[in-house]
Amino acid sequence: MAGSTLEIKDLHVEIEGEKILNGVNLTIKGGEFHAVMGPNGTGKSTLASAVMGHPKYEITQGSVLLDGEDVLEMEVDERAQAGLFLAMQYPSEISGVTNSDFLRSSINSRREEGDEIPLMEFIKKMDSNMDELEIDKNMAQRYLNEGFSGGEKKRNEILQLMMIEPAIAILDEIDSGLDIDALKVVSKGINQMRSDDFGCLIITHYQRLLDYITPDHVHVMMQGRVVKSGGPELAQRLEAEGYDWIKEELGIEDETVGQKA
Repeated sequence: MAGSTLEIKDLHVEIEGEKILNGVNLTIKGGEFHAVMGPNGTGKSTLASAVMGHPKYEITQGSVLLDGEDVLEMEVDERAQAGLFLAMQYPSEISGVTNSDFLRSSINSRREEGDEIPLMEFIKKMDSNMDELEIDKNMAQRYLNEGFSGGEKKRNEILQLMMIEPAIAILDEIDSGLDIDALKVVSKGINQMRSDDFGCLIITHYQRLLDYITPDHVHVMMQGRVVKSGGPELAQRLEAEGYDWIKEELGIEDETVGQKA
């Protein structure tokens, strides 16, 4: 079975009248890992939030298609049910909803009525994935992200990824704030998702994450659009030389498009 395809075409986005994205074009297919890099304020996190339907981002032009279906016509929960997943830089805390209940509900929302995941199958899968991510089993009964450390929140986002098994995942700075040991564990979980049925867009500032998760494609964003694409070697050159050579090559004077990106 062929994996899904997410097509982002000429995407323009504003926040409170300020232009942030200026025509982003990206295509992510099942089996592919893409990394998006770029200086602060270039629109990387805006891209993730806009695709997933955050209400403060106004899309003024362009389209987002998942297997040919118009994502922008879907509500946020419909996007998730269709197979999109966002691991956020700052996950929200939800009091009164346990991790376990949230995960089971999320899995069942993508299944047909009457085909809910059996309880014992769910528990076995959750226990196995928690072991892989070195997560304390008590976290299953804690309220979602409530009182979690930064590292626990990031591991929990990857636990959600491994449990829900989306078609396309967007990981927004999943490495932010992680020490090297936690980074290795989180990377291992993401790498375990690799298959022809899974595509991934990784937004990051740092090459260090890509030392553990090798992308098939690397894209550089500046001024609210993708200005350069290449393979893993592009990320390595950015680590060694920074972004000035790209700005010089393309004649870009100011790499930012606003402070809200």
